[in-house]
Order: sequence, then structure tokens, then C-alpha cells
Amino acid sequence: MIGAAMGEAGTVGIGRVTLSRRERLVMVEPRGAGMVAIILRSSEEVRMPSFATAHREADADMIAVAAMIMKRRIGHFDPTTFRDRYQEALRELIEAKMKGLPVRPKEISKPPPVVDLMAALKRSLAQETGAAAKPKRKAGVDHRQTSLLLPVSGKKRTEKSRPAAEPAAQRRKKA
Repeated sequence: MIGAAMGEAGTVGIGRVTLSRRERLVMVEPRGAGMVAIILRSSEEVRMPSFATAHREADADMIAVAAMIMKRRIGHFDPTTFRDRYQEALRELIEAKMKGLPVRPKEISKPPPVVDLMAALKRSLAQETGAAAKPKRKAGVDHRQTSLLLPVSGKKRTEKSRPAAEPAAQRRKKA
């Protein structure tokens, strides 16, 4: 939607992106059914994108909302106001080391915990339908339908009740 609105307005977006620990200035522009981010460097580094065409038309209301947001944020770009924060931080680090000042790494904020979407969906469905979780079956209890079992006389013979030295051929002869 934003790409379609940008195409109708004939504008591009300017932003920053970090690639390989290096911040770069980028231009974001609509192309076909997608959007392209171009690093603002030399022209030989830019190549033509290949996006598939859109299978359906974009919703006109959503494009209007995107256009309204863009009108609020539009402005002129002045490249002299761009600061390379990576270079500045590196320069400050080098100067501090040259002066013999202690260098402490910046604290990294702890990322929020990852939400298990499948578990959340299952909980939500259980609450919505009022379905309770199945009770766990107790170990050692026979849950078969006894009315469908055939009667068998005699004791059940297990591997433990057989003699260990008895070969398979002799067992067949006895039976």
C-alpha cells in the first residue's frame, strides 16, 4: 500500500540501514509490486530488481491512508545533515584510547522474550470454544473397550516367563 501511494505521489523515502556493522544511507522507492532499497553510493553498485507482478489490485482506501501518512512526513532531503554515526563512534573510541581513558562497552538492552505463537493460538482457541484439555491417562490402566475383546483362556505368556536357553525351534515344537 505504501509503495502504491509513493508511486502515485512520485516520491521516494530516505533512511538508514545497518549492513555488516556499518550504517548506510538508503533510498526506498516503489518498483512494480514491491519496493527497493538502494544504498546511496556509486552508480555501478545499483542493479535492476526483478519482482513478480501483483496478482490483485491494491485497495484504494489503503492507498489513500498511506498517502495521508506520507503527506504528514514529507520534507526535503539535505545530505549535509546526514551524520555517519559509526564513523563518529569509532573516532571517539580511538581518541579515548589515545588519551589513555578507560573504554567501557555500551550496555545492550535485553531483548523481550519470544512469544510462542502456536501455544498462544491454542490457548486462545481453548478459551473461545470452552474446550478443556484432555485428562492424562494413568499408567498401567487398561483403557481398551472390554466388550470388544475376545475371551482367551490361560495365562498370558511373556518373554520373562520363557526360559532364556530355549531355542525358537523347540518352542514351536512344544506349542
